[in-house]
Amino acid sequence: MKFTQSKVSDCHIIELPKIHNRAGNITAINEMIDIPFKIKRVYYLYDVPGGEERGGHAHKNLFQLIVAASGSFDVVLNDGFEKKNYPAK
Repeated sequence: MKFTQSKVSDCHIIELPKIHNRAGNITAINEMIDIPFKIKRVYYLYDVPGGEERGGHAHKNLFQLIVAASGSFDVVLNDGFEKKNYPAK
């Protein structure tokens, strides 16, 4: 398999569908429909104290969707050439 390095410029914000209801809203995420890749693994981060950092490591060959289900955080992307900060709300 030939590997092509991802770039910060390849990353973007995806607006997920929101179904409004007076009893509560819902968002369903469907692979290859709402997101342009297959879902292989799901993990959750929670109860991270304010000011703490998670991650800080490289992902070389994958696609990720990051959702702020509650609270907010910043996603900092760095491909070795360009660095960009995405505040998630």
